[in-house]
Amino acid sequence: MNRFAKSWVSAALSLAVGIALLFGLPGVMDDYTLIEVTIYAVMSILGVSLAFIWGFGGILCFGQAAFFGLGSYTYAIAVMNMGDSTVPFLLAIVVPALFAALLGYVIFYGRLSDVYMGVITLTVTLILFNLINSTAGPEWRIGSAPLGGFNGIPAIPTLNWPGQQDEVLTPKDLFYVTFTCLLLVYLGLRVLIASKIGRVIVAARENEQRVLLLGYDARVYKLFCFTLGGAVAGLAGCLFANWGAFTSPTIFGLAQSAQIIIWVIVGGLGTLVGPIVGCVAIQWLSSQIGTQQAFNSNLVLGTILVVFVLLVPRGIVPTLGDLIDMAWRRWRKAPAPAAKVAAPAAAPMEPPRALAATETAP
Repeated sequence: MNRFAKSWVSAALSLAVGIALLFGLPGVMDDYTLIEVTIYAVMSILGVSLAFIWGFGGILCFGQAAFFGLGSYTYAIAVMNMGDSTVPFLLAIVVPALFAALLGYVIFYGRLSDVYMGVITLTVTLILFNLINSTAGPEWRIGSAPLGGFNGIPAIPTLNWPGQQDEVLTPKDLFYVTFTCLLLVYLGLRVLIASKIGRVIVAARENEQRVLLLGYDARVYKLFCFTLGGAVAGLAGCLFANWGAFTSPTIFGLAQSAQIIIWVIVGGLGTLVGPIVGCVAIQWLSSQIGTQQAFNSNLVLGTILVVFVLLVPRGIVPTLGDLIDMAWRRWRKAPAPAAKVAAPAAAPMEPPRALAATETAP
């Protein structure tokens, strides 16, 4: 099976599993478990956003938490002022995308190296964290929405059906919306990566100078990739604010930025399914550690990161794919058991030819 076929087979299988979970989980889970699964889907969208930027665009960004937080705060502020959630939902995607476009323009058109890229995005995230954290007090408000400082914004109105402000989504409805968003993001990015734009983005990751020689402006494609990743992270932030009806500056923090990177590394860089697997595994492990209070969760996550970087550098999904591919090839090349064939009978030996009269013996 060639690489192209394997890619689309894995995409089809992933999509089939996602659709099965979308319609199957609500029937076998209670509301509490469904709410817990919903946050896994929210964070998976956030992980996929970095996987697209870093894994396919080659842009190591420490700023996904900034876009995530902007989406969350934008939705909270807008919905508390507007009432209906339709426009705030869209603004929570557009505002982080515009912020990512502005930041990306400064970085890519300023010809900054990859090292400065990581430093700048991390610095912007920490600036936003400290800025939001210092907005405590009644004077810090935007319209009807108090910013709350380090206490965050509580009692955020959740999503309602468009045009019906009083008809808010139930936990099961929010699960359907969140999981559908995850599937649409995954499918949309898969189609984009397989398109001409996606191929240029990947080519710019591999060799930017060659892309320039072929007539493509790599900066435009990198900026598009960065902006789209910011929009997806903003969508995750909006869904996060709806999941808990609360948001706070901690989502801008360094711990949040580090966790997103760990999800991608553990799940598998260069894939879209990998961050989903890594996110669910790490989030579940963190919740178990927090429940038992036996270990420091940050210490455990740091240990996991070191182990995967040293022993499983490609991540869970690519490593499993390699093992399955290896087993498949061995099975294809394994020789069939040979049937026993009787040895052919020896031909009868002819008696030595008598010397002719004209021949002389040696």
